Amino acid sequence: MIASFRKLACATALAGLGLTSVAAAADVKLGIVAPMTGQLASEGQDMENAVKMAIDAVNAKGGINGDKVTTVTADDACDPQQGVTAASKLVSEGVTAILGGYCSGAVLPTLKIYGDADIPFVIISANSTKLVAANPGNAFLVNSTGDMQATTAVELFKKNGYAKIAIIDEGDAYSSDLAKLTAEAYAKEGGEVVARETTTAGEQDYSAVVTKIKSSGADAVFWTAYHAGGALLTKQLRQAGFQGGMVLGDGNNSPEYLEIAGSAGEGVYLLSPPTVDLLSGAGDFKANYKQAYGREAGAYAALSNDAGNLIVDAIGRAKSGDHKAIIEALAASDYSGLAGEIKFTDKHTLQTSNFRPVVAKGGKWVAAE
Repeated sequence: MIASFRKLACATALAGLGLTSVAAAADVKLGIVAPMTGQLASEGQDMENAVKMAIDAVNAKGGINGDKVTTVTADDACDPQQGVTAASKLVSEGVTAILGGYCSGAVLPTLKIYGDADIPFVIISANSTKLVAANPGNAFLVNSTGDMQATTAVELFKKNGYAKIAIIDEGDAYSSDLAKLTAEAYAKEGGEVVARETTTAGEQDYSAVVTKIKSSGADAVFWTAYHAGGALLTKQLRQAGFQGGMVLGDGNNSPEYLEIAGSAGEGVYLLSPPTVDLLSGAGDFKANYKQAYGREAGAYAALSNDAGNLIVDAIGRAKSGDHKAIIEALAASDYSGLAGEIKFTDKHTLQTSNFRPVVAKGGKWVAAE
């Protein structure tokens, strides 16, 4: 068993000190890193819940090769500095592997910390291509990367007949990366980016940006940042009379966007990860999640649950708690979960894109035709 050697070593050491009682230690400890406070705390809680559901199910069946699995959560608040603090906490806890990461900007500075410790890291949501470039080799992304999302965005622009696009970001690692990749991909397809603007996270008044968008002649706006700003920009654009298309990056897949935007959000498109509402085989998981936590499963619940099961699968195949062995097992993964198939490229990204466009109808996200 994975933990048996650690238990034997611990018991031997304590016996040498004249101690006879050994407290039971966790067999396999997994770290979860997510925003548990701040504007995106709901998303972080959702990720933690879904990972824990996977772990609870594994423990109910006897654990990993007979060893119990426990978790410890660290809050990165989607902030780079707090991300570093959270990473240091998890490394000090001696975790076997880490799962999570919602905001690319908070994940990016932690890659070296986890890499130096050789800790396997399954990144659930964050998907900036900057993470791929900075990956020391221990991190694996189970959400499709920004270049794949940019391709999906351009396909939607063309399908909807948008010839002129305004692209708005917030300057962080995720939204600036997606904005740049989409602008480049759209230009290659003959499209015209008539406005590029960067706003500030937490901004409330978008009137200056709205004026620029309207004067640019844009057929549609692509907002690449998170849902709080996206909802306010949508409302203010509609209030100012803008009738063009509105497309959102995956960071807006939240019921809070629909609540804040209200009727202004109707007909808005979103580039979505594989959510439980769009997955035919996720009915039981969706019901069990609501029963366990008293809320609906969020946008990254399916991927989070898959991430939990993926790392369990890798540790089981590695037959060891050794970090390098688990990393090798992850690289060789051929796993089928709620959200679909997980196979990695040599850069530890998904081999196939999981993004799909959805549209807001009646206060819900539904598959776009």
